[in-house]
Amino acid sequence: MSLVEPITEAGRAAVAAIVADPTGTLVAVDYDGTLAPIVADPERAHPDPAAVRALGRLGSLVGRIVVLTGRPVKTAVRLGRFRKTRGLESMILLGQYGVERWDAGSNTYHLPPQPPAINVVAEELPAILEEHDAGQANLEHKGRALGVHTRKLPDPAGALRRLTEPLRDLATRHKLRLEPGKNVLEIRAPGSDKGEALLSAVAEAGARSVIFAGDDLGDLPAFHAVQRLRTEGIPGLLVCSASQEEDALTTISDVIVDGPTGIAGWLTELADAIEAART
Repeated sequence: MSLVEPITEAGRAAVAAIVADPTGTLVAVDYDGTLAPIVADPERAHPDPAAVRALGRLGSLVGRIVVLTGRPVKTAVRLGRFRKTRGLESMILLGQYGVERWDAGSNTYHLPPQPPAINVVAEELPAILEEHDAGQANLEHKGRALGVHTRKLPDPAGALRRLTEPLRDLATRHKLRLEPGKNVLEIRAPGSDKGEALLSAVAEAGARSVIFAGDDLGDLPAFHAVQRLRTEGIPGLLVCSASQEEDALTTISDVIVDGPTGIAGWLTELADAIEAART
């Protein structure tokens, strides 16, 4: 199977560099919407098994595998079942937009304390949701963040529009920030974003090229980080897990595939291409 051809010159140059020097490559992927399908119940968001197997193959070929997610790191490790996958023994998982960390090799976690303001906001949220006809929205307490999911409501997009400004005001009042996503609004503590986390991971690994795959607005900082690395001479490839719910990344992506199934296929093709180049 041939690798999906990038639609940009920068993307084609990055693929050539990655295949020529895989051990210098850092492969970073988002979780929800990229590895795992977006589902109504966040606790049932398991990654596509083919995507995890492909990451395992790549883990034996490239320099570093990173999963970068807005989820709490322990939740992503549990749902992803990455420890059971051969080839991912040295991967790292960065949660809460890079604030939390899990190292597969040592099975150790770095978990900063939860901001007190999060619990205060959690107490105020139900009344605000009721006031804006969204009392049945699903609340997800992430420790350092609160997710308000509108997917199960009769009009998810309408509820999202009604809630955006009230929740932004609530977050600002408590010195927190609002992060929009696919049928979700997340109130979280300020700090790292995916761009900062990715740049740090690239520097730590000493990567000579980088891939980032994402699907949503929260991934934009990581896309911008890859664009910045390109200006510094580090080839970078931007892969979009596309959906009908969000198209913010498609105009700046080098490769566009259809959701987590497409990501699984593309990662598999990348492993095939690297192995073919070896022989």
